[in-house]
Amino acid sequence: MSRVQSAEAVSMPEGITPEMLEKVDQICAAHRGRPGALIPVLQKVQEVVGYLPEAIQNRIAEGLGVPGHEVFGVTTFYSFFSMKPKGRHVIRVCMGTACYVRGGKEALERLERHLGVPVDSMTDDRRFTLEQVRCLGACGVAPVVVVNQDTHRKVMADQVVNLVEQYK
Repeated sequence: MSRVQSAEAVSMPEGITPEMLEKVDQICAAHRGRPGALIPVLQKVQEVVGYLPEAIQNRIAEGLGVPGHEVFGVTTFYSFFSMKPKGRHVIRVCMGTACYVRGGKEALERLERHLGVPVDSMTDDRRFTLEQVRCLGACGVAPVVVVNQDTHRKVMADQVVNLVEQYK
């Protein structure tokens, strides 16, 4: 499928409502023709939809009047954009050197077993998405686990399950 295909030619993924599409169109209309608008539009749309599937990227391209490959290129370049749906709570386990050697790997493995999903996956109930990151810049308090915007320090494998279960 071409990355520049019309938004109308791509069916929307399940869960994307007409209200979401209306907001996407409003965001695009408010930014159309503005230089440097693509990243802010992608951020706002991801807040509305939760992620940026191909059909939404095509709709943004059409709405902003930019090539689809440009939208796709920006979406895939920046790690804060996601093309896959995410759970209500995103768990990021640091795998930087300090976190890894101080127990981050074991904490990640414990979470994979507890949640029943591999890294970069979402639980069936859409409660959690489990991710690993290369470095969070908090080496002095390793291992570090971030849940949503909450940074947890010195999280050992035997604590990590209780930690994430606090997030309903």
